[in-house]
Amino acid sequence: MQTYKVAIVGTGGIAAVHASNLARTDNRAELVAACDVDDARLQAFANNHGIAGRYQSLTELLAEAKPDIVHLCTPPMMHIDQAIECLEAGAHVLSEKPPALSLADFDRLNEAAARGGAQFSCVFQHRFGDASAAARSLIGGSDFGRPLVARCDTLWYRPDEYFDLPWRGTWKAEGGGPTMGHGIHQFDLLLHLLGPWEEVSAIASRQARATSTEDFSAALVRFDNGAAATVINSLLSPRETSDIRVDCEFATIELSHLYGYSTKDWTITAAPGHEEAVSGAWTGQPLERGSGHSAQFLAMYDALDAGLPLPAGADSARQTLEFAAAIYASAFTGRAVRRGEIVPGHAFYEGMDGDGRGTRVLASTARF
Repeated sequence: MQTYKVAIVGTGGIAAVHASNLARTDNRAELVAACDVDDARLQAFANNHGIAGRYQSLTELLAEAKPDIVHLCTPPMMHIDQAIECLEAGAHVLSEKPPALSLADFDRLNEAAARGGAQFSCVFQHRFGDASAAARSLIGGSDFGRPLVARCDTLWYRPDEYFDLPWRGTWKAEGGGPTMGHGIHQFDLLLHLLGPWEEVSAIASRQARATSTEDFSAALVRFDNGAAATVINSLLSPRETSDIRVDCEFATIELSHLYGYSTKDWTITAAPGHEEAVSGAWTGQPLERGSGHSAQFLAMYDALDAGLPLPAGADSARQTLEFAAAIYASAFTGRAVRRGEIVPGHAFYEGMDGDGRGTRVLASTARF
């Protein structure tokens, strides 16, 4: 097993999560460099995590430290250009969400990856717990049956002062509200469990926060396999919870947690007459590892060792980003949006607010 040289770009709060999780990868990673435009913050971070390479320029970091993998922990509006620079330099990229602020920006990755021979992956750590892998393998199988009805709720709370940072709550810098920046983790897991979606009908509004973006959205989703789901993304919910429920023919699968789960956060309920088969199918799965960044890091290293595509790679990350774009497009046009509809020339291909349409709709409906 190879040990990979890793660099972290951006040394704010989420970077500490990356650094601490890298330390739990059984020496599969060596954290060789960090980068931040704020030198004081960079030095404090590097001192705390014992990082020798310290840079205020990504270009210099790539040239001198020559990392195998770069973790992008910068604000959302910086992700895509930094990812392109890393890919062109031949460094694999693991980017925090959202991977880009629009489908148009995201599609710029393809040529950069081809030029540099590197791969892109997005941090969607909820996919990588043992229980999510078990649920994915059982949904649609003979023991659990096909999925019928589902719900996916990201009910979080962010007070007004959370938006004091100038880039938060703006289309230009964050790309959207809770649909892009918060609920994306949970509905990425829903898509991972249920497969391709077919059509989305949604609403979005600015209920209480003085932002440019929405602070709430809700969607009704039809999947290719016939399942129907509701998806709610909120920053207005004092009792915070992240929930997924999937009702299959013979079993209900429920996950209730907040920012990460262990196996104990999953509940399996069998339909009458199916108790033995459902219980045996679930307990027969490996159910030790919870979700988290380190689980995704290890899966990434295993893929690189084997010469395989990275998990949560560009193709699947794009599908999740397209789902977010569809929620916005439906909410701001008042009609259903089908998968594959948002292409070059579509108003919501270039930006999640649809060339200003979302901003105008939210401005006319805000009640605060």
